[in-house]
Amino acid sequence: MKYIDEFRDNKIAKHLSRAIFDRARPLKSVNLMEVCGTHTMSICKFGIRRLLPENINLISGPGCPVCVTPKAYIDTAVEFSRLPGIIVGTFGDMMRVPGSYSSLTEERSKGRSVKVVYSALDAVEIAEKNPGKKCVFLGIGFETTSPTVAASLLYAKKKRLKNFFVYPGHKVIMPAMKALVEDGEVNIHGFLCPAHVSAIIGTIPYGIITEKYKIPCVIAGFEPIDILQGILMLVGQIGSKHSKVENQYKRVVKRSGNKKALDLMARVFSVEDSEWRGIGMIPKSGLTLSKAYARFNARNAFSLPHIKTRPDKGCICGSVLKGVNTPLDCRLFGRTCTPEKPIGACMVSSEGTCAAYYQMRP
Repeated sequence: MKYIDEFRDNKIAKHLSRAIFDRARPLKSVNLMEVCGTHTMSICKFGIRRLLPENINLISGPGCPVCVTPKAYIDTAVEFSRLPGIIVGTFGDMMRVPGSYSSLTEERSKGRSVKVVYSALDAVEIAEKNPGKKCVFLGIGFETTSPTVAASLLYAKKKRLKNFFVYPGHKVIMPAMKALVEDGEVNIHGFLCPAHVSAIIGTIPYGIITEKYKIPCVIAGFEPIDILQGILMLVGQIGSKHSKVENQYKRVVKRSGNKKALDLMARVFSVEDSEWRGIGMIPKSGLTLSKAYARFNARNAFSLPHIKTRPDKGCICGSVLKGVNTPLDCRLFGRTCTPEKPIGACMVSSEGTCAAYYQMRP
């Protein structure tokens, strides 16, 4: 299959693996963190860890947007579904994430109007087709999905829709990367930077990580050859004691990113402090609707009862997201917590670290 097989070539993979072994030989233990759920899935799927020397440790960070969404957000989404005349539109991964007392799947089984959509524009269409009801779209994700939600709000405003709302929960990745470095609980020696996000924001923002914290950054694609080459580039920087931003994924990611997408986000969103599951409140790491679009903000449009969010019992999803633990350290993993009956968000999402470990056992 042209343009795919080339990035899964066994001979090239073995060559890159040998090169990593050679460059890593003089190094002590090296911790490389990927902050993209698709990287996590690819690393597990293609057995990347088995192609690396023992002194190269791959750590999965907070790269899954569903996983980092706090339980309080899920609880609020459940309450929205219980309001009369409300249709909740959501991406599929959010359906089975457990809240404190329920999930969107459970609420739908009780007759609540919860619909799975594939884009924010699908939710806008639901609002257009149901003028007698109000549609609340759950806006979660990183910079990858934020521009699409912004575009849907531009359309809703143009159409003067009165019954379409967004419950904002979007995150931006750079503040989280800085928080992980400054926290110091995990000694990160290099970042494998997210490809999808980088296609939007470009390469420039990562400069603060390389310049202020002296931690190398490499943007890499998702195929095994991409990832192995990205690791080789990181190990090379660490061995030479240099730190810079390198772009392995040049076929997609440009230095300045996607200007149209960035302009859309700037028009519709404003930055706010945001809570990340397991990490806590990170300053300026979330997106809310700007003043010009405040009337579409579901937080302002509806009155909800006070919700007391309950902490997870026994689940270590938070420490997995920080890279402190792996899913194998959790006593619930694969026993009481499975994809069929998840206890934590990391076991639900198709990009979750626990789901990756469970399905592919790296």
